[in-house]
Amino acid sequence: MNNSSQKISVVEKIGYSLGDLAANLVFQTLVTYLAYFYTDIYGLKPEDASIITLTVGLLAGFVFNPLIGALADRTRTKWGKFRPWILLTAIPLGAAALFAFSTPDFSYKGKMIYAAITYSVLLLLYAANNLPYAALSGVITGDMSERNSISSYRFVAVMFAQFFVQVFMLPIILSAGHGDKAAGIEVVMTWLAIIGTIMLLITFLTTKERVIPKPEQESTLRADLKDLKKNKPWIIMLTVTALIFITLAMKGGSYVYYFNNYVDEASLQQFISPITNFFNSIGMNFFGEDPRSAGFGLFNAGGIIMMIVGITFSKKFADKYGKRDAFIASLFISTLFVLAFIFYPPKSVGLMFLSQILHGFFYGIGTPLLWAMIADVADYSEWKNNRRATAIIFSAMMVGLKVGLSIGSSLVALIIGKYGYISSEGAMSVVQPESVSAGAKMLVSVFPSIPFFLACGLLMFYEINKKKEIEIEHDLKERRKAKN
Repeated sequence: MNNSSQKISVVEKIGYSLGDLAANLVFQTLVTYLAYFYTDIYGLKPEDASIITLTVGLLAGFVFNPLIGALADRTRTKWGKFRPWILLTAIPLGAAALFAFSTPDFSYKGKMIYAAITYSVLLLLYAANNLPYAALSGVITGDMSERNSISSYRFVAVMFAQFFVQVFMLPIILSAGHGDKAAGIEVVMTWLAIIGTIMLLITFLTTKERVIPKPEQESTLRADLKDLKKNKPWIIMLTVTALIFITLAMKGGSYVYYFNNYVDEASLQQFISPITNFFNSIGMNFFGEDPRSAGFGLFNAGGIIMMIVGITFSKKFADKYGKRDAFIASLFISTLFVLAFIFYPPKSVGLMFLSQILHGFFYGIGTPLLWAMIADVADYSEWKNNRRATAIIFSAMMVGLKVGLSIGSSLVALIIGKYGYISSEGAMSVVQPESVSAGAKMLVSVFPSIPFFLACGLLMFYEINKKKEIEIEHDLKERRKAKN
């Protein structure tokens, strides 16, 4: 392996983080609005939206990601293995996101076909961009402390993307479309495509691959898969990744239904009016006149701001206690504040906001650690098998991500449909049955808590604790020195 300087400049860390900012303009939109877009803007029935998100998502997870991972690990260019993928997919990814959130005037069957095709293309291009991007973090440096630092930069960028999408996007959609959500989302997605493309190009130009496999390393797909089957930490992290993204998709995609159908509008307006009045008094009318969309945005804003605060503590706790133990504690405590929503009546708006803030802080501590741990799994594989296959390991984790996202998103549409939710289209709205309120409450509390708690239990069997981290890093450095 190349053993050149493993310290990373601030410029490169920021440049790398912009790639995740760009990708998460797409990803956070999928997590937060996909089910809502299909049911309330595009006009699909909840059960049909559920089938499309689950089927296409599983296709992406089990076909697109392994394929891209195998190809990326075998890419050889003057720019490296992974950076060329970021360059080549920058423009197509933005275009695919725009088409996936467009609303052509087709028959109902035509709409379903269009949704399935555009969502498939979007997930294929997302895999081709984000999987090599994620794998790049494993070859920018072999220094595990520097990886913790890179992850912190990266996930601050993620939080900025999440902040925009979850706080401002819905009010901007309503404003840009003058009440027509279909027209508004197309305007917003056009700008996101342009901005995201520029950011991905910056990532390509500012990063460098330093951990380079030795030329004589055997590199067959069969050997890669054989290594994975023997890699217990990989199996655990694959499952944990799926569980985490089931919760993130379920929770994130349910809040818009929760605010529209459960939270008491008068209590919400009274609670947020000091904040909205302040912004209005200084000429910054971010949230428009709709108290539910304003409350939804401010609720998300509080959680995201505190996640960013939590991220600043991530490296400190990971360096002191190890990534695994810090992640378990962060995930467990944050889940308690998700479960707490089951106890809040519609008028307890203050408690809802407080729980979201505390959940955001504790979850933020562990947010960067997931991908840093996956990079450590790649090191573990090299340490144990004397072979490095970074992208195939990350592609397997992307399988977990896509499976989790697909299951979580489909569950949102399926469960809210089981509680009697009636789809609307574009600017139209309908009166929902009272049962929808109970379903929305369960979707932001009990249901998303279960996968998080299961992930905490599984992580207890993950063997790369702080002591093992130090051992692996030391042994790999010695091997690389001996080969130079």
